[in-house]
Amino acid sequence: MAFYELRQYKIKPGKMSEWLDFMENEIIPFQVSKGAVISASFKGEADDSVYFWIRRFENETEREQLYKDVYESEFWKNQVAPKVGELIDREAIQVQRVTPTRLSVLQ
Repeated sequence: MAFYELRQYKIKPGKMSEWLDFMENEIIPFQVSKGAVISASFKGEADDSVYFWIRRFENETEREQLYKDVYESEFWKNQVAPKVGELIDREAIQVQRVTPTRLSVLQ
């Protein structure tokens, strides 16, 4: 059964615009090029420190392969990871694995 990864980040003060630009122009396209299915991307409506996104996986094998292809790549290690640390509080990252309920449109 497919499952989702709900990832919530705390964006550093004054960095939301830069984070969104980086996420939408670098991170999401790169991950999609590696096979990721990005189901959603959100920012807080009233709280500029809140950002979360949702990735979909068909199974654990797919998730493991995507993690390898993305996080072990030279592009990620050399260009993405250093910039991520400038924009978000890595210690505050929250990741939840969730499955859709019967009435969810995200099946």
